[in-house]
Amino acid sequence: MATAANPTRDDFAALLEQTLGTADSFEGRVVKGTVTAIENDLVVIDVGLKSEGRVPLREFATVPGVKPELNVGDEVEVYVDRVENVHGEAMLSRDRARREAAWDKLEGEFAQTARVEGVIFGRVKGGFTVDLNGAVAFLPGSQVDIRPVRDVTPLMDIPQPFQILKMDRRRGNIVVSRRAILEETRAEQRTGLIQSLAEGQVIEGVVKNITDYGAFVDLGGIDGLLHVTDMSYKRVNHPSEVINIGDTVKVQIIRINRETQRISLGMKQLESDPWEGASAKYPIEGKFTGRVTNITEYGAFVELEPGIEGLVHVSEMSWTKKNVHPGKIVSTSQEVDVVILEVDEEKRRISLGLKQAQQNPWEAFADKHPVGSQVEGEVKNSTEFGLFIGLDGDVDGMVHMSDISWGMTGEEALALHHKGETVQAVVLDIDAEKERISLGIKQLERGGVSSAPAGEGAGAGGSTGGSGSGVNKGQTVTVTVLSVGDAGLDVQVGDDGATGFIRRGDLGRDRDEQRAERFQVGQKFDAMVTGFDRSKKPTFSIKALQLSEEKQAVAQYGSSDSGASLGDILGEALKARQNDQ
Repeated sequence: MATAANPTRDDFAALLEQTLGTADSFEGRVVKGTVTAIENDLVVIDVGLKSEGRVPLREFATVPGVKPELNVGDEVEVYVDRVENVHGEAMLSRDRARREAAWDKLEGEFAQTARVEGVIFGRVKGGFTVDLNGAVAFLPGSQVDIRPVRDVTPLMDIPQPFQILKMDRRRGNIVVSRRAILEETRAEQRTGLIQSLAEGQVIEGVVKNITDYGAFVDLGGIDGLLHVTDMSYKRVNHPSEVINIGDTVKVQIIRINRETQRISLGMKQLESDPWEGASAKYPIEGKFTGRVTNITEYGAFVELEPGIEGLVHVSEMSWTKKNVHPGKIVSTSQEVDVVILEVDEEKRRISLGLKQAQQNPWEAFADKHPVGSQVEGEVKNSTEFGLFIGLDGDVDGMVHMSDISWGMTGEEALALHHKGETVQAVVLDIDAEKERISLGIKQLERGGVSSAPAGEGAGAGGSTGGSGSGVNKGQTVTVTVLSVGDAGLDVQVGDDGATGFIRRGDLGRDRDEQRAERFQVGQKFDAMVTGFDRSKKPTFSIKALQLSEEKQAVAQYGSSDSGASLGDILGEALKARQNDQ
């Protein structure tokens, strides 16, 4: 039995625990100890355990590479890793104690979303390591700055503020951001700066970025958008034509939205407006030279001066080229002459005419080929009412089917010609305003119909009045063949009367009768006067006479002898005519 004078082993252990505490209560804790000695870069520290512990002197350094100021008797905080090692010494750590203290402090600051101070000291995959007064944190590369940073060296080993994004003490993970601090600071600066700005104010800035629609300009902590349409009064296809990244530019503040902190800027507003007085500078019907800047489906834009462009509508581009894409008439950067058609200063619009700067081709044609002149051209098209002929000056003339040939229907006359054929014609009429040219082919034939009035019907040797040539239209006369040609016969009335021409097609009703070679010079026969040419010469037709006699015979004998043949009827008609003679 144990006595007070002779305590047992259990009594001694209880007494020691009461004095020093259990070993488990020390391990994993930060405790205070006293420096008892400094031996060969090791600090001996008594924390109240059975044995002292040793800590490297460098762990007490506040600045790397600088020997700490530590003396015997100083009180320090250390972390107890183990109460006793194989040598019977306590295992202590000053670094671990600092980290534990740092974690305690950081957890409080993280809960309050407060900024913490740290130093970037190393690189790792995907980012950097940061020392937060003993605790090591991870700084992702995307959280270093607002914009990508190529070289982080100037930021390393410098105390600076960070924002803790995430903490996990059990795993020992801390993620921080430097970018969050910069954005917060910048937002504060933006708010202060935007309050100092006003619409209409002129300020200098630096071009930070260029896009297809404009450029962003740094105004000293806040960005403004300089839209491409506000860079210049002249047409700007891309902002890079006017400015470059890094340029210092003078701009005017156009609009400020203080809620969204968006600022619209302008450069052209600092220039004089070229549209002021445009009506006076560019009077209606005035002729100017400009440069084609853009071509669209509906026309072309022509720059008259920097900042002033006008539109040439596709309908005003060419006198003759209709329904053609503008790109086939003009090209970009081409210098062209235009005429002012309309000016609207308020809407900043000018309507231009390209064709008006050139002579009207119908007027030019009229000057070169007056009415009555002979022209030559290619048949461009054949329609149900006539032929279209291509003429000088890229204009077309039309031959109505009634002006193609004498003595046949319009349909028959149209069938005589085909597309691509070259023909000759006479200019009958020109209407430059309506862009029309009327042509005639039959008027080139000898014996063309005259505009002289036809005389009243007369027999052979009838009145010579009316035509001025001794015969009248519709009159039947006896003619003498003067010459035989491929196109027909030259004939003369009587022995010394008017001379005229009989076309090959008028030599008879049947094709066999229309052979000119069946006639001989000096031969006489009857023919009908069908008209007069411009020189008042008569034109004759055997065919017309035959048709007329047939018509008269049917009218006279057809009703009393309905069973008679056409030959019988014509026979009776001829007999009656011979008896009359």
